[in-house]
Amino acid sequence: MTKRTIPNFTLPQICDSGQCFRMEPRGEDTYSVIAAGRYLEVEQHGDECVFSCDEEEFESFWKVYFDLEEDYSVYLSGIDPKDDYLNAAASFGSGIRILRQELWEVIASFLISQQNNIVRIRRCIGNICASYGERKVNFRGAEYFAFPKPEALAGLPEDALKACNLGYRSKYVVRTAESIASGQVDLEEIRRMSYRQAKDELLKLYGVGEKVADCICLLGLHHTQAFPVDTHIRQALLKHYRRGFPRRRYKGYEGILQQYIFYWELKHGRNVVHEAKTTRKGKG
Repeated sequence: MTKRTIPNFTLPQICDSGQCFRMEPRGEDTYSVIAAGRYLEVEQHGDECVFSCDEEEFESFWKVYFDLEEDYSVYLSGIDPKDDYLNAAASFGSGIRILRQELWEVIASFLISQQNNIVRIRRCIGNICASYGERKVNFRGAEYFAFPKPEALAGLPEDALKACNLGYRSKYVVRTAESIASGQVDLEEIRRMSYRQAKDELLKLYGVGEKVADCICLLGLHHTQAFPVDTHIRQALLKHYRRGFPRRRYKGYEGILQQYIFYWELKHGRNVVHEAKTTRKGKG
C-alpha cells in the first residue's frame, strides 16, 4: 500500500469526466482502474489517498498516469476572476486531472465513443478486452483483462467487433489496428510530434475526425492545448462565449479548462437526468 496526500485530485470526478472507461467505483470511497495491463484500487478520504500498490510501482507508473507531478492549482488560479461561468465550472470539477493514458487505447476508445454514451462505451470496451485482451489476475485473485494490442485485432473481419456491440464502429477499430500493426502508422513517431503535427497524422486514421483527433491529442498525448468540441462544449460556447473561448489567455492549458467545462455541462446540462452518463457525442 502507498499513501499520499494529494490536492486537486478527486476520484469520482476523474471517473465521470469522460476521459477513460476502465475506471469504476468499488465501494463508497474506493475506485479501481485498469491501465497498461495493470490493476489498481484507490481509496480516498478528502485529500488522503491509499493506493493498492507498492512505492516502486506508484512512483514509476501511477504517479505519472494520474499526472500527480503537475500543480493544477496554477491552472485554477489563472482563470479570469471576471469569468463567473468558468470559475464555477473549474471549482465544481477541480479534482479532475488529465490522465496520461496509453495512446492506442485512447485511439480505440474514442473511435468507439462516437454517437455513444459512457455506459455503452464501458460495456463495448469490456467486451473487446474479455474477447481479445490478455487475461490477468489482480492482487485479490480476481481475473481481469488487459486492453488488446493492435496485433490482436488486426486481420479480423471488419465487422468482427459487432459481436462486442461496437456496431458500425467495428470497422474503424479494426482498420486502425491494422494500420498500426502493419507499421503504416507509427505511434512512437506520433508521440514525438507537436500538437498540430500529431493531429494531422491522427486525422488520416479511418474514422477519426476533428473532435476525436483532439480528444486523442488531449487524453492520449497530453497536448493540453487541444480543445475538443462536442455537443456539450458547443452548447457552452454558444451560451457563454459567443465570440469564442479566450484560448490565447489560457494558451497551453486550454484543454484542461475544456475538461472542467465538459464535466460541468455533463452534470448540469439539460440531458443530465436522462443521459447521466453521456460522453462526447457527435461524429468524429
